[in-house]
Amino acid sequence: MVTPTPSPVRTEHDLLGFHDVPADAYYGVHTARAMANFPISGVPISRLSDLVVAIASVKQAAAQANRDLGELDGDIAEAIIAACTEIRAGALHEHFVVDQIQGGAGTSTNMNANEVIANRALEILGHERGDYHIVHPLEHVNRGQSTNDVYPTAVKVALGFAARTLEHALRLLAEQCVGKAVEFADMLKLGRTQLQDAVPMTLGQEFGAFAVTIGEDADRLAEASTLIAEINLGGTAIGTGLNTHPSYPGIACEHLHRITGLPLITARDLVEATSDVGAFVQLSGVTKRSAIKLSKICNDLRLLSSGPRAGLGEINLPPVQAGSSIMPGKVNPVIPEVVNQVAFEVVGNDLTITMAAEAGQLQLNAFEPIIARALLSSLTHLTAAVRVLTDRCIRGITANPDRMRDTVLSSASIATVLNPVLGYEATSALVTEAIATGATIPELIRRSALIDDAVLTRILSPDNLRRR
Repeated sequence: MVTPTPSPVRTEHDLLGFHDVPADAYYGVHTARAMANFPISGVPISRLSDLVVAIASVKQAAAQANRDLGELDGDIAEAIIAACTEIRAGALHEHFVVDQIQGGAGTSTNMNANEVIANRALEILGHERGDYHIVHPLEHVNRGQSTNDVYPTAVKVALGFAARTLEHALRLLAEQCVGKAVEFADMLKLGRTQLQDAVPMTLGQEFGAFAVTIGEDADRLAEASTLIAEINLGGTAIGTGLNTHPSYPGIACEHLHRITGLPLITARDLVEATSDVGAFVQLSGVTKRSAIKLSKICNDLRLLSSGPRAGLGEINLPPVQAGSSIMPGKVNPVIPEVVNQVAFEVVGNDLTITMAAEAGQLQLNAFEPIIARALLSSLTHLTAAVRVLTDRCIRGITANPDRMRDTVLSSASIATVLNPVLGYEATSALVTEAIATGATIPELIRRSALIDDAVLTRILSPDNLRRR
């Protein structure tokens, strides 16, 4: 039996003592301990790519500010900046290995970033990984910083990226619904309230309403995004700015704005900004609102396309896959169904965020890692769901205009339009007779000659029935 050759390691130390780290790892001892301490979800922070890019952006802005203020040697600063630039471009993400769910208010994530950046900076300067007397993860990469200002700032930057992407996806979905509203503008159908026949409308009006409600959610998301643009970078541990240059917060914020393109501002009160997570709660609430409304729209799409023979059958969703392993030819509304499920997840994530926000104590909320995981998941999953709904469902919807018009003319509820002519009592009698005999309202009108046929034709015209 051949004994496996041990993988090469390097030995690092921290306040707890010495610990071996894989020799080829960019992370170090703090990350290694966190990996052992938090085997919770099995999902590393590398899967939150927006967060990895965000924290590299924060570290780059910090290095630039410290360089400008003479707090960091120029060569070391440039190596740190270069390392951060590479990470922002997608490099080394696989070395961000700590679990998304972790104790310590995000300290493990910050340490992981410090170590990866330091070791890559060492390589850029021509040194070995772990040679921390040249570039140190805490002395240099973390200069003038604390997890308590770095991590919340990075989370807000990541959320800024993710919220902007979701907003764009919602606006594209709204545009697609506007296109369908135009396409279906003249197709008369029956409106429904409480799943019962109501008054006529057009399919175009129905899709136009979808477009408006989706566009409103995009607007609300843009408004909520302004709240997460306020950052506490420079506040260090509790917002007092201990161990930073007085000019550091403003300079670092300006650099971070230039790096990310986000409209970031330094909070007026850094102590308050370090302890408060209200902006996360607000953004989560708006995301939940959007998810719930999208889920309702998908419920409508599933109802309107139900059948194709035994349901409403007013529209046809594009077939994207076989619907059954036993029923040949069956096609299911799988795209609306997946959007529904993402909406359920978003609602659950919002509750997690609510509980985590409430559990904060004194000058810090220690539960921001679960807030970040839940809110970034909500935003990214909902973005993916919106894109799928746009491209693989709404875009390919077709209508069945003859079926819709037949439903309008055969429904007793069309009698509502006769109220101004016949009065409520006489119209109610017509409805009762129609339900009892199975005759349509137009048939009963013509049979009884209650209204001149030309007048009836005008009253029942699509232009009259669909008017706003």
